[in-house]
Amino acid sequence: MTRTLKARRLKFLSEAIKEARKGLEEGGIPIGAVLVKGGKVIGRGHNRRVQKGSAILHAEMDCLENAGRLKAADYKKCELYSTLSPCPMCTGAILLYKIPVVVIGENKTFKGPENYSRKFLELINMDLPECRNMMAEFISARPELWNEDIGE
Repeated sequence: MTRTLKARRLKFLSEAIKEARKGLEEGGIPIGAVLVKGGKVIGRGHNRRVQKGSAILHAEMDCLENAGRLKAADYKKCELYSTLSPCPMCTGAILLYKIPVVVIGENKTFKGPENYSRKFLELINMDLPECRNMMAEFISARPELWNEDIGE
């Protein structure tokens, strides 16, 4: 990976991290996501299941919702950045819209269906200690909320 590409990916992951922190400050689960097209953030979101009493408002879903309706051709030009490996539900939405690149902050605290995803898209794990530590601290402090979020 070139230095420029790595810097670009870190820049957008830092935006997803801001979203994750926002969710934590609101009393929710610290996972954030941004949707990028043409080098610009066109959607952002964070896990708001707790805040909205939602069954499905994971960070990636919130991000896609906040990006608004896009044409199929637009999604195919996007990259999704998430602080955590997407779960099966979020992976389904990503695959439905044929987003070709997903960059994640980490997958040690939770690993979605990555092997399946890789059949259809490029999945890049940046393995950032900042993302891993944020999730590990949250899981340790609020295991019941985390287990609810992942369907345990």
